[in-house]
Amino acid sequence: MQPGMNLIGSVALLPSNLTGAGILPGLPSKAASDAAAAPFSDLLTDAVGQVNQLEEQARTAVAGLMTGSGVDVHQAMIATQKANMAFELTLAVRNKAVQAYQQVIGMQF
Repeated sequence: MQPGMNLIGSVALLPSNLTGAGILPGLPSKAASDAAAAPFSDLLTDAVGQVNQLEEQARTAVAGLMTGSGVDVHQAMIATQKANMAFELTLAVRNKAVQAYQQVIGMQF
């Protein structure tokens, strides 16, 4: 479960992180300072790598289920749903980035 959570934490600033959002400025957040130090492209590269790992885990779980090598149905379903959700999140981030790029290109100076 940890790779999926890292993906969400590295791509988007969650509302529950009040110190990183600047709501509680007296309490610095380590996650916010790490995110500010790392380039956005590195964050996206790591996120895509984590999505790939989740998809590989799902593929392995489904193959284990089909061959009968000790993988339960619920384990395979959880792995495929985690991979699906991570992919959907990555796709949504990509769509927002493309939309922002198109807005910047459409600006008149």
